[in-house]
Amino acid sequence: MTAFDAVVLAGGAARRLGGADKPGMRVGGRALLDRVLAACAGARTTVVVADPRPTARPVTWARERPPGGGPVAALYAGLRHTTAQHVLVLSADLPFLTEESVRRLLTTLATSGAEGVLLTDTDGRDQPLVAAYRTSALRRELTTLGGMPVTLGSAESGGLTGLPLRRLTAGLDLTRVPDPVASFDCDTWDDIATARARIREHGHVLDEWITAVKDELGIDLDVDTGALLDLARDAAHGVARPAAPLTTFLVGYAAARAGGGPEAVAEASRKAAALALRWADEGTDATSDAASDAAPDAG
Repeated sequence: MTAFDAVVLAGGAARRLGGADKPGMRVGGRALLDRVLAACAGARTTVVVADPRPTARPVTWARERPPGGGPVAALYAGLRHTTAQHVLVLSADLPFLTEESVRRLLTTLATSGAEGVLLTDTDGRDQPLVAAYRTSALRRELTTLGGMPVTLGSAESGGLTGLPLRRLTAGLDLTRVPDPVASFDCDTWDDIATARARIREHGHVLDEWITAVKDELGIDLDVDTGALLDLARDAAHGVARPAAPLTTFLVGYAAARAGGGPEAVAEASRKAAALALRWADEGTDATSDAASDAAPDAG
């Protein structure tokens, strides 16, 4: 995947949410903005167009002038801080955007020859704020619309204020990729409720919980969760139910003592799993021996 920058537009008025702080709204225990930032973590530079706020990872802050000038003016303000040939343009309210979705957009852009690749939603509508573009094409169209080059000088958005995004994308050669999940955005309270309910569905809840815990604890570690779950199951069944959480805690502690990292977790898990199986086997042997001793002497 080629180098890319990301511009995240997070300064909207959220009128359909009654002016609520939409980027800070939590879904699955994580702010919507942080979820989007996690999906574009591979960006060389990530620019968030909004007033600064605490975020899960460092970003560059920008603001359109005057504030509230709309998405085209905000994109102009953010694009001034980018240098990569490809730029990811995202809204800050995408709860199901993933790094895989981002890779798909950028790979399609690199191989299609188009000037932009955007997702379409469940109704087939274009989502220009879930897209990857050739930076030169965006700069060209912004200059055409606003009558001024996109440079790191003045941030005044001039003639771009209030323009709809369709005025910008109309001049681009675009490729469309259907993805009703990654393109789902939270414009209303019903959307927020839908996103929160989906996060808690059986097929998603564990991964979402693990990611939320890692974010909360400041841990950037990918481990084999399947192995840890197997260990917890063996400890619960072969020893006692409370042994499961205590054992996994001790595995984490041992891995940290060994320097941390996926390999340390895997090695501690392997040792603990082997011990749990030996423990269970001893219990089976003891039961068999007791039954043998209690049997009548055939002689």
